[in-house]
Amino acid sequence: MALLETRQLMKHFGGIMAVNDISLTIGEGEIVGMIGPNGSGKSTFINLLTGLYAPDKGQTLFRGQDITGMQTHRITDIGIARTFQNLRVFQNVSVLTNILIGRHCQIDNPLWKIFFRPFAARRTEKEGREKAIDFLRLANLADRMDEMAKNLPYGEQRLLEICRALASEPALLLLDEPCAGMNPVEMDTLGEFVQKIKATGTTVFIIEHNMRFIMSVAERIVVLNMGKKFMEGNPKEIQADSGVQRIYLGEEDENQC
Repeated sequence: MALLETRQLMKHFGGIMAVNDISLTIGEGEIVGMIGPNGSGKSTFINLLTGLYAPDKGQTLFRGQDITGMQTHRITDIGIARTFQNLRVFQNVSVLTNILIGRHCQIDNPLWKIFFRPFAARRTEKEGREKAIDFLRLANLADRMDEMAKNLPYGEQRLLEICRALASEPALLLLDEPCAGMNPVEMDTLGEFVQKIKATGTTVFIIEHNMRFIMSVAERIVVLNMGKKFMEGNPKEIQADSGVQRIYLGEEDENQC
């Protein structure tokens, strides 16, 4: 059984068909990429997976459960987390606090417990803090945990955002344009981090424009064009396909000097 499966997902906005009949599967432990030109439907697709949009037609299944139209917080609770194209780090709190915010759905510390079982509540808080630090260690950010998030370089803020998503301990992590604004060195660091995430047992689905990055980390790539799935294959197959080159990479003008 696939970890995630979509069946003929469709979404339109007025007269624009943003996602048109997309079916795909993501297996446990995979790193799957999705590419396509601007306006091809990538962001709409990930928003359908995470409950920001409800599809006009089709289904999304997670571990066999129909999650179509499920509320966003419930989707997080069952094991799907995401980042966004635009950086959404909490700038004016510490690096560690950012991760603790991401762990809220994993920490069971209700008010009655704080009042009537204070030692147990403190133990829960300590365990939550230790787990948060573990995620920072994974990204080599543990030595920065007491700094304000805004003081981190841009690339490290991106890693922090991913760590915060990981703090909910998802089975499936969705990354929306994680390389946006990164330089080549930061992208290489991100690639190493994604491999570490996979090694923990987390499945990763990445939407990305940067071909160098996606070809280096993804095991399988889905290509969208005009809202439809154009092709699916391994990085070598995608890179060599003339149709993908035409719609995504562009073609050289034979008459051009």
